[in-house]
Amino acid sequence: MPFSLRAPGPWPSVLERLRQVLKEPFVQFLLLGGILFLLHPLIRPPGAAGAGGEIAVTNAQVARLVQTFARTWQRPPTEQELQGLIDDHIRTEVFVREAMALGLDRDDVIVRRRLRQKMEFISMAEASIRKPSASELRNYLEQHSDRYRSDPVVSFQQVFLDPEQRGDALAEEIQALLQQLNEASSELDLSTLGDRLAMLGPRWSDQSRSDLLPLFGGGFTDALLQQQPGRWVGPITSAYGVHLVRVERVTVGTLPDFLDIQPQLERDWNMAHRRDQEEAYYRRLLRKYTVQQPELNP
Repeated sequence: MPFSLRAPGPWPSVLERLRQVLKEPFVQFLLLGGILFLLHPLIRPPGAAGAGGEIAVTNAQVARLVQTFARTWQRPPTEQELQGLIDDHIRTEVFVREAMALGLDRDDVIVRRRLRQKMEFISMAEASIRKPSASELRNYLEQHSDRYRSDPVVSFQQVFLDPEQRGDALAEEIQALLQQLNEASSELDLSTLGDRLAMLGPRWSDQSRSDLLPLFGGGFTDALLQQQPGRWVGPITSAYGVHLVRVERVTVGTLPDFLDIQPQLERDWNMAHRRDQEEAYYRRLLRKYTVQQPELNP
């Protein structure tokens, strides 16, 4: 009689059923979890803390739980609520310890970011806040005068030229128009020159830099403020196209009186001083480490 590996009786149906059960995702998940549990002592990351040990809930921790509850609900917790808070604290401690024992805190972007924030809070707490002297504030004002100086104010005329309409003739027409404007013996009607753009009139009076920025952009505004009054110059480019401009007058921005801005100077000085101290704190920590990083190809 030939030898057979087939089991007699009901075994084929049992084996087939077992194979079907093992294909179920939930069963595979349970098996994988069991394997990880059994292998955990072998695969735990080096240096990971072991789970277990004592969990001691201190009076200080209970007081913080009560304070947090009271701030949220505007009343102290009942005895039952307090016990629930303590139970939840213990539950959190258990899960945190087990997660750390499994090394789940390692290479986690959110955990790393939170730890960095805590260290930065420590550096902020160590940064001293003090009242600066008048001489320190005056030095700070001198070094950052542009931050406190009032906006310059300018009055000017402009003629707009649309590069799309002018095409290849733009450069030649700019030179011809500049010559016409500068050689005119009387005031010209600017509305008849250049290309029309409804939102940009030819004459602008007493416009501050902050007034001009949203209309013309920073490039045009800063270039305009650098021009000498009395002569047509250009082209100066804006988001609309190019402009020929004639500055009539410029009032340079001025610094306010020291006493008027002293409170703001103190706030700004302390913010800058604290940033310097935080950076110094980081540099002290960095000196503990040897940093190796790849060279970046330009």
